[in-house]
Amino acid sequence: MQEGKLIIFSAPSGAGKTTLVKHLLEQNDNLCFSISCATRDKRRGEVHGKDYYFISVDEFNKKIENKEFAEWEEVYPDHFYGTLNQEIERIWAEGKHVLFDIDVQGGLRLKKLFGDQALSIFVQPPTLDELAKRLTARNTDSPEKLKMRIEKAADELAFAEKFDTILINDQLDEANKEVQQIVNQFLEN
Repeated sequence: MQEGKLIIFSAPSGAGKTTLVKHLLEQNDNLCFSISCATRDKRRGEVHGKDYYFISVDEFNKKIENKEFAEWEEVYPDHFYGTLNQEIERIWAEGKHVLFDIDVQGGLRLKKLFGDQALSIFVQPPTLDELAKRLTARNTDSPEKLKMRIEKAADELAFAEKFDTILINDQLDEANKEVQQIVNQFLEN
């Protein structure tokens, strides 16, 4: 099997990483999105097997025991996320590079595991206030959950320097152009 490269996007919730990842997937047919496993409930519009593999906490724990994950994390209580080894292998078997939209800890684990074969990009909001506005505008979380996400974001921002590249997502058009250049340069090397 031909091994490809990995491009890892991590950011606090609401920083815009998913939007940037979708843009890259639309522009590059040599990239394929890595579908993570998640134990949380589906959000409106999400599809099993496209956005996530939605599984139970028990199923997730069995996969941990069987060492089926390249990385996994309990991001919030009983909300586990993880990358299956077979997902990476599936994408490489298609002759493509793996694109991740993943939490900060998972991104750092993948970078450590794959080294120079992986590019880790931290997407940073211009300010925490702007991040709070974006999360509120999404209207997907209760006020308690919103508060928890904003507090977690402040902690996650401290990890930005551990990534290969920090991309400040202030103006989306500019961020899309910049990320395309960063990814192209990485894939050409």
